[in-house]
Amino acid sequence: MTKNQRLVYIALLASQAVIITLLERAIPFPFAIAPGAKLGLANIITLMALYTLSTKDAGKVVAIRIILATLLGGTISSFMYSASGALLSFLGMWGVKKLGSSRISLIGVSTTGAVLHNVGQLVVASWIAQTWTVLLYLPVLSLVGILSGIAIGIVANYLLTHVEKLHYYRDLQEID
Repeated sequence: MTKNQRLVYIALLASQAVIITLLERAIPFPFAIAPGAKLGLANIITLMALYTLSTKDAGKVVAIRIILATLLGGTISSFMYSASGALLSFLGMWGVKKLGSSRISLIGVSTTGAVLHNVGQLVVASWIAQTWTVLLYLPVLSLVGILSGIAIGIVANYLLTHVEKLHYYRDLQEID
């Protein structure tokens, strides 16, 4: 893949992630038992980036998504929550993915990311509120995170196996 092709692919993934993030913001809270919980649909793009790009380039996709989504309708606090959750989620997904596909599936990687995203956000919330009692919300968010992580993982797995052009990028990443 040439440098220009790689840059276009990164921009394409980042723009898709931003659009998905903005659309998801417009959806009312889908979980009555967990106020504030979201499905995390932009993680579909993060997973595709992790499985088709280098770690550095996949990190660029996540960083671009967070910055642009914040600029297009976020606040400083939403940036702090998104960035902390995304950073912890990305590092966790990257680490679990390194275990190999024989040990953990893409769905497991997705679920790890979903739960760690909640952990990252709650750590920032506890820092802002200056109390660790905010972390008592973690079991509820973890349940929602596990369920949405499984769903997101299934969608990402389907896309990675059925979209022909993604095979090309995935094969290139496996060579590197």
